[in-house]
Amino acid sequence: MRVRKTARGGTAVWLVVLALAQTAALILLWRFAVHTTLGQWLDTVALTGNRIGQDHIDGPVNRILNAMSVVSLLAATAMIGFIALIRGRIALAVTATLLIAGANLSTQLLKHHLTRPDFGIDPERALAGNSLPSGHTTVAASVAVALILVLPPKVRAVGAFLGAGYAAAAGVATLSAGWHRPSDAIAAYLVVGAWTAAAGLTLLFFQRERATVSPADAHRVAAAVLGLGGVLAVAASGLAVVWLVRLADIPADELGRRALFVGYAGAAAGIVGTMAVVAALVLATVHRLVPRHQG
Repeated sequence: MRVRKTARGGTAVWLVVLALAQTAALILLWRFAVHTTLGQWLDTVALTGNRIGQDHIDGPVNRILNAMSVVSLLAATAMIGFIALIRGRIALAVTATLLIAGANLSTQLLKHHLTRPDFGIDPERALAGNSLPSGHTTVAASVAVALILVLPPKVRAVGAFLGAGYAAAAGVATLSAGWHRPSDAIAAYLVVGAWTAAAGLTLLFFQRERATVSPADAHRVAAAVLGLGGVLAVAASGLAVVWLVRLADIPADELGRRALFVGYAGAAAGIVGTMAVVAALVLATVHRLVPRHQG
């Protein structure tokens, strides 16, 4: 019993660290991307670069974004709750539902209350004001991580890859359609990640003392693949930023095709990589939060 309590305590500490780290990352991202000239310029370069090849991806992008609505969110939430209930996990069903609701409500509150100063970097969108975090991306990401939580262990890894892929595609789609800046999508993943850590703490609190955690449910390889792929994508995004910084004195609409492509591709890599890392962290921890045997 003492070993069990120690393991739960270690998991709780890890979840608190994750929640604080992702909240801190969200604040830093907001301060840099919204409240600095360089941050706004990088976002604008990525948005301007979305014109490259836009004619070829308009169809898929519109299908992804048009599939997201209040009705679809409610349907997905109901499906996730149903999966948890048929597994006999009432606390899991409630927690997953609160995760989705909390993440999306937080995004809307942040979007309407955070300020965005006008540095004259992006006059075309100046009147739109703040757009961080992205609502559409939050919808996709919150449903994805909730799905990882409620799925049975045998299909959890597959669900993680599919969910992460869909959420990443949604984030890139908002950029490709010109709806959101890349920082908006990345911020949405951080909001969802912080809420997922809080949901994990809730599940841990209601977990029975006799619950048995099976190492076979850890999905270490799948989590490592997701995490490593995400880190590499984020690193590629960082290299793109480093390459672009030397051009920061040139307005985004005066940059050449190569610079715009680097800005757009680097932003897309950052979006995909962030979602992959968030999904990997959830997949690596979920077997301790939702054990196979409840006792």
